[in-house]
Amino acid sequence: MTEFAAHGRPEPPLAGGETATLLGFLDFQRATMAWKCAGLDAAGLRAVAAASTMTLGGMLKHLAFVEENWFSRALFGHEWRPPWDAVDWTADPDWDWHSAADDEPEWLLTLWQDTVARSRELVAEALADGGLDRLAKRSWPDGRTPSLRWMVVHMIEEYARHNGHADLIRESVDGSTGE
Repeated sequence: MTEFAAHGRPEPPLAGGETATLLGFLDFQRATMAWKCAGLDAAGLRAVAAASTMTLGGMLKHLAFVEENWFSRALFGHEWRPPWDAVDWTADPDWDWHSAADDEPEWLLTLWQDTVARSRELVAEALADGGLDRLAKRSWPDGRTPSLRWMVVHMIEEYARHNGHADLIRESVDGSTGE
């Protein structure tokens, strides 16, 4: 049975195996991002804090991109899907961040939620086909190939870092604070 921490976030298992613990922490970080963006309108998702141009909407789109890049493109070798397939990344390497200001909040949330759901399915498929030691289909330019374990830990780090940013931005929008 899943225990839930504050704000409906799933509590990672206290004494689970490696896979359950890693995926538990990744889902906890994903749920933290959902909590930080919950109930905000377009202005809230476009708000910035201090001198940064980072927004919660840009963060959602960026995290959807990173999920797609690691768990679909790198792990399985899939080609880019919309909206990523139409982007000129050379012209704007930060397109995911910049273009979010033009997107509706519902679309951004759906893009992120759908990408996370697909990532969960792909991770489950990879776990059944080699576990955390399963290597990505796409290698890095230097020939090294990350494992699913590396990707999951990297995604935990990615969410944890951006959840810190999200905390500051959300507080500047409406004063909401927490963990």
